[in-house]
Amino acid sequence: MAESSKEEIFQLIKRFGAYLTIKMSNLFSISLRNLDSRSVGAIAGFAVAIVFTWRLLRSPAGGQRRQPKRQSPTTGSSGATTQSSPSSMPSGVCSSSEDLRAQNVVDEFFQPVKPTLGQIVRQKLSEGRKVTCRLLGIVLEESTPEELQKQATVRSSVLEVLLEITKFCDLYLMERVLDDESEQKVLAALDNAGVFTSGGLVKDKVLFCSTETGRSSFVRQLEPDWHIDSNPEIIMQLARFIKYQLHVSHTKPERAAANVFSSPSLEQFFGCM
Repeated sequence: MAESSKEEIFQLIKRFGAYLTIKMSNLFSISLRNLDSRSVGAIAGFAVAIVFTWRLLRSPAGGQRRQPKRQSPTTGSSGATTQSSPSSMPSGVCSSSEDLRAQNVVDEFFQPVKPTLGQIVRQKLSEGRKVTCRLLGIVLEESTPEELQKQATVRSSVLEVLLEITKFCDLYLMERVLDDESEQKVLAALDNAGVFTSGGLVKDKVLFCSTETGRSSFVRQLEPDWHIDSNPEIIMQLARFIKYQLHVSHTKPERAAANVFSSPSLEQFFGCM
């Protein structure tokens, strides 16, 4: 019995090793850009090996040792009762059961891990370190400079994404305004929303101009990795100067260039809605 148990454990470990090899091969065939996923997979592989060994030491052999001794069949029940044991099962059934058990253990540890918003932001921005972004219609509820003369309101749905961008990128916000009072309303709205409390964005990085051309000039001077805007003309003008752009538009626009992406909102671009 002891020799048989050792053979079963040995075969189970062999099947587990083969299955784990396939899993790891598939995992490491992922693009080199997904370094976080590969690291998690390597750690998970070590965890699988440890836990699986622990289960082997506790489960098959131990379970067989705790089985009660086989009772000698009595005269009245010998013809009506049959004993079932692992040794009496067909070898094919045992093999399939062991394969399934090994597969279940591996699958348990290779469940996909949902990435954090910070990881999504870095991946989507292709590790870009400097970002410029228009305010109207993207960060603010208002969509025209005339509306800013009355009030400025930060969109609550974009706030979390905005704060994550400031953690990894040098972010500059900019907008065309008609007067100094509009500037103050915008700065107060951003301050009240907590945009300046994270430490990644300061008031000096909120830029104002009096024309659309002025905003375009700001972007070219700053030379960001990404520019985010809702004006298709600005997007078109900057397409050959800026590495990547995001065109925020409620209607899917015609793609201006290969380096220009589009989304109904900034938060939807990062999968937050």
